[in-house]
Amino acid sequence: MPLNVLLTFLVGSALGWILAKLTKTPRHLQGIVIGCCSTGNLGNLLLIVFPDICDESNSPFSKLSTCSTDAEAYASLSMAVGAIFTWAYAYPLVSSYVIKNTEHSAIQSSEPSPDSCTEPLLSPSDSQISEDNSVVLELPLTNMQDGKKMSFKEKIAGCIKCITSKIDLEKVFVPSTVASIAGLIIGIVSPFRKVLIADNALLRVIDSSAALIGQAAIPSMTLIMGANLLKGLQRSEMSMVVILGVVAVRNICLPLLGIGVVQGAHHLGVVGSDALYRFVLMFQYAVPPAINVGTMTQLFKSGQGETSVILLWSYSVAAISLTLWSTLYMSLVSSSSTK
Repeated sequence: MPLNVLLTFLVGSALGWILAKLTKTPRHLQGIVIGCCSTGNLGNLLLIVFPDICDESNSPFSKLSTCSTDAEAYASLSMAVGAIFTWAYAYPLVSSYVIKNTEHSAIQSSEPSPDSCTEPLLSPSDSQISEDNSVVLELPLTNMQDGKKMSFKEKIAGCIKCITSKIDLEKVFVPSTVASIAGLIIGIVSPFRKVLIADNALLRVIDSSAALIGQAAIPSMTLIMGANLLKGLQRSEMSMVVILGVVAVRNICLPLLGIGVVQGAHHLGVVGSDALYRFVLMFQYAVPPAINVGTMTQLFKSGQGETSVILLWSYSVAAISLTLWSTLYMSLVSSSSTK
């Protein structure tokens, strides 16, 4: 599942980059387009959808006695992995476009006009007058003798250092990411799980309290989502062609890709015969953009209105597309399971 979620981020960002180039999106908005195409609202929508598909009598998962338990586990894992990739992958990607555009604007604003330039282009120390009154320029020399050929390990270490230096760890390890990592550790490490999660666990009250607080997460996220979408009713610089392109990527291209990837992995034996699990893997490709993209633009104080417009249209279309894709996904997994 983490590999599947990572694939949605990689393919979505690639499609978003192609869309931004084809539509000639302004540079300060390209990061928003790529971020909306790459990130998905994974966990919250899964937690909303699964209670219905597990309880319906005509659902292919209604006969599973562990449907609700497995569905909650899959949705929680999707939410955790999605939160980690959103802030570890999408946030540096979006911020790079905002930072480059800010630096470019700052350079342009600091450049003096040709009429106001009064200083000489060359200082007296950079030029000498020869005997025939001709000017001889002295260019600075570069010492090439100290240059050594780097080994392959040194190049890899340099690339890793360059990448890590551009990642803001304070933004990557936001509370949602830290909570996701902590939850994964508790669920994987058996001693922690027995102390916190078991029915007779000594510290079960911590798990109960966290679950009680977590029940308010979906209503809270719904309110936040509504507040962010409200800004989409205002004017923005984002063209309708770009908005329709993002909607097409999230609601047509990625869901179709999800069918090919999951069905191909099932055919090759990489994914087992669990119909609910395969449904979750395909569903991860069909969700609308993550609300965290709007949070990123609020941190940058740039492109908030444009992001809200994209989210407004994406979630409006997703209300219909998710129903259609879910129906198709359930028919696919049920037909392959009967075979």
